[in-house]
Amino acid sequence: MSIEVVVPNLPESVSDATVVNWHKKPGETVQKNENLVDLETDKVVLEVPAPESGVLSAILQENGAIVTAGEALATIEQGQVQAKPNQETTSENAESSKQMAAIPLSPSVRRLVLENTVDPTVIKGTGKDGRLTKTDILEHINKPQQTAKAEPNVAEAIPEKKPIDLIAPDLTASYSHRPEQRVPMTRLRAKIAERLLQAQQNAAMLTTFNEVNMENIIELRNQYKARFEQKHGAKLGFMSFFVKASIEALKRFPAVNASVDNTDIIYHGYYDIGIAISTERGLIVPVLRDADQLDFAGIEKGIVDFGQKARSGTLSFDDLKGGTFTITNGGIFGSMLSTPILNPPQCAILGMHAIKERPAVENGQVVIKPIMYLALSYDHRLVDGRDAVQFLVTIKECLEAPAHLLLNI
Repeated sequence: MSIEVVVPNLPESVSDATVVNWHKKPGETVQKNENLVDLETDKVVLEVPAPESGVLSAILQENGAIVTAGEALATIEQGQVQAKPNQETTSENAESSKQMAAIPLSPSVRRLVLENTVDPTVIKGTGKDGRLTKTDILEHINKPQQTAKAEPNVAEAIPEKKPIDLIAPDLTASYSHRPEQRVPMTRLRAKIAERLLQAQQNAAMLTTFNEVNMENIIELRNQYKARFEQKHGAKLGFMSFFVKASIEALKRFPAVNASVDNTDIIYHGYYDIGIAISTERGLIVPVLRDADQLDFAGIEKGIVDFGQKARSGTLSFDDLKGGTFTITNGGIFGSMLSTPILNPPQCAILGMHAIKERPAVENGQVVIKPIMYLALSYDHRLVDGRDAVQFLVTIKECLEAPAHLLLNI
């Protein structure tokens, strides 16, 4: 009996997907729910499982093909015995499986490994916990290969019977190495580019800045982080304070929690906060739903969960859909000041930066304080400059006096 493997239903915001990596070849046996192929969309990489056990009889869409929901990807024959592959193919597949099992790989890295026939076990990973990144693979591919044969002497390489060659010997192959590699832009990277241009071209974007003294937050965190982690099973970070402060500011200035739809303004009566996360595939923004109903522990657990899903490539469409306001933290990479770009159709985004000890005036005295610069980019079509400035001042006040957050004052 022949069974079709089809593209699963895609959300309304996603019209198609790209076939990026087949995990099985025609003639190989497959087990029910075993991942057959990876599909890349504008937001996530989807894994398409086998609907039934059997033999993969045909692949209908090769790597790079653009497919839509319900379109046939392959066919599986139930009850058939796999044809015996030749010894060379068996050895190659066994070696490939051994390499894949030796080290965990993200879908994008696994695709590069398979496309370029690279042994991932001989490459040193620079990612977290020694994981391989796309940069590691590309550098390995472009690295000049060492050969057992020594570099020939220039004089010996020139035939004695042709002294005219002494005028201009061609040494380009031996002494010039200027590698280039042309690769297609991933769906996620193309979507990021599209949305960034959309934000700049379709919004009257401005940015206002302020600074916040993080001393009280740091002291509060250091005092209670051990008990917090022991009770809730999650570390107490800075992001939960910023989420809480942002929600308080959004309640006071509803225009910042709104969006533009053509000539209409949509004021959102809920607070879905997007948390920008950098991954190997690019920047993604999973959303904390109804963040105003979460306590500090709920926010921290949600962010940790997003980070784990992002690293493993298991974020779902629901995790990334919607959002009324976004927070991005360039400080984890050392950024001191930046101008974040809007995440349309949202009308504002808060940028956090690195905490640095800087001189500050307190009671007429110059003292050293841990200072962070904040940036709020906003759509001036919707948000007046006064509201944007006061919104950022509200965040500053909530962070410099954490009692505001705890007492709701």
